[in-house]
Amino acid sequence: MSDDLIVRRPEGLYCPAGDFFIDPWRKVDRALITHAHADHARTGSAHYLCAAPGAGVLRARLGGISLQTLAYGEALRIGEVTVSFHPAGHVLGSAQVRVEHQGQVWVVSGDYKTQPDPTCTPFEPVRCHCFITECTFGLPIYRWRPSHEVMAEVNQWWQGNGAAGRPSLLLGYSFGKAQRLLAGLDPSIGPIVVHGAVEPLNEAYRAEGVALPATLRMAEVKDKRLYQQALVVAPPGAARGPLARTLAQASDAMASGWMQLRGARKRAGVDRGFVLSDHADWPGLVQAIGATGAERVIVTHGQEDVLVRWLQEQGLQASAMATDYGGEAANDVALVTEAPASQAASETHDTADSPSPGSPHSSSQHSP
Repeated sequence: MSDDLIVRRPEGLYCPAGDFFIDPWRKVDRALITHAHADHARTGSAHYLCAAPGAGVLRARLGGISLQTLAYGEALRIGEVTVSFHPAGHVLGSAQVRVEHQGQVWVVSGDYKTQPDPTCTPFEPVRCHCFITECTFGLPIYRWRPSHEVMAEVNQWWQGNGAAGRPSLLLGYSFGKAQRLLAGLDPSIGPIVVHGAVEPLNEAYRAEGVALPATLRMAEVKDKRLYQQALVVAPPGAARGPLARTLAQASDAMASGWMQLRGARKRAGVDRGFVLSDHADWPGLVQAIGATGAERVIVTHGQEDVLVRWLQEQGLQASAMATDYGGEAANDVALVTEAPASQAASETHDTADSPSPGSPHSSSQHSP
């Protein structure tokens, strides 16, 4: 619509009244960044603005950029609008962008999750008239178990491998997922080793006061026998390189929301799949959208059609917007991509197959 606060341009999501872009996918003059994942924070823009807790990670990933920061909740006037950043609970420094103009409030979510996470500030609902939301896992089958239960299984798997003298290789995206995994590990089980791509992000987290266990870089391991009791955290893309030769006898596992699908676990070719996502599941999406009080919802990157249809059934003005964001499908590993909606229901865990309150297949209604 002509009076929309945020519109789609070839460069990305654009605010005409403020003359800035949010998470642009091309080079622009002024970029407001929700978080430092590569599909949302790209090099080449002249000026960047982000939430203060994410500055260290953003600089670590983009280098010597012109960067201005705002504390969560701090307001800044840009052109004709007032902007502020609010916690998204996705990764360290992740933020929703609130844009206000002449009494209208829009919020761009970036990526977010509603589950507790000791490595980042919890998601904070922001009241608005229009909410632009991700829906990476926008199907009712996606329902996450409590994180502490998943991490208890990870520690048990590691301990069992160590008792057999077998290395444990745990695959997770180097920014966000790796640190969340590290925060939940029990260091009394054995040494914790990280891939070279993970440790620089660990340093940025520690600099922001996030408690992580002591880790060794793989390059620092002199005696390979250490791996027999160790857990190694590495990005999925490293599994087929020299790492595979170093840990030839390892039991491997992947931590991802996609691990809820049996087909995804098979495609990943790992011994274990731990269902742990840095994105909201279906109940989380429903809860987050409802908490905004928005009458209008714009859905991006994920199962847009399913969520849009459900929101419309609740009486909301809902539509989809195409973007260049890839969510966890891009961040984790190409072969663990989302199955089509028609396949996902048959691939999920048996316990997630049946309808439950809040799903499009349930008679209960959600009040936003």
